[in-house]
Amino acid sequence: RMDTEQPEAKGFVREASEFIWETLKVVIIALVIILPVRYFLIQPFFVNGTSMVPNFQNKEYVLVDKWTYRLGEPQRGDVIIFKYPNDPSQYFIKRIIGLPGETIEIPGDNTVHIYNSRYPDGFVLNETTYLPASNHTYCTSQTPWCGKKIVLGPDEYFVMGDNREHSSDSRFFGPVNRTEFFSGMAWLRLWPLSRIGFIPRQDYPPVVQ
Repeated sequence: RMDTEQPEAKGFVREASEFIWETLKVVIIALVIILPVRYFLIQPFFVNGTSMVPNFQNKEYVLVDKWTYRLGEPQRGDVIIFKYPNDPSQYFIKRIIGLPGETIEIPGDNTVHIYNSRYPDGFVLNETTYLPASNHTYCTSQTPWCGKKIVLGPDEYFVMGDNREHSSDSRFFGPVNRTEFFSGMAWLRLWPLSRIGFIPRQDYPPVVQ
């Protein structure tokens, strides 16, 4: 009796071993494909808080494009995800307002002034396409990077939340270094389903001098 059951036992062990090996191969292949995508191309991100309301709501799920900035430069109006300079374990989502080499001024009158080589006398940034009229860009004693002209270095960006009255951004912690802290650009909104879609890059109206 033992002799008749032994081949069956060996067959079961062989089939189980083959199943485990095939499963491991699938997992390994998946990791080879997914890990490079996860770390070099796209990254998931959950919006936490209301600093980007009304354009991004709390608990929304977006994908971060990590490749575009390897090929080109960040643009004004891009919504980016970056490490919080004062605590790199945290990630923030904000909008790029000032670019490297520019001078930014937030005088506290609900405007943002930008000075650069093209507009040495400065211009007021038109943000009407993404900021409601009731959303005021304030400047107080608690925002130390307001009320003065801020010169951005070669790799520095001035970022702000769309919900200006409830956003901890460059008005509080200063410019953000791209090389040290940028993760990527908000690219695709996946949740909620009612708002699913690609996140377009921002076009600004022509400057009126």
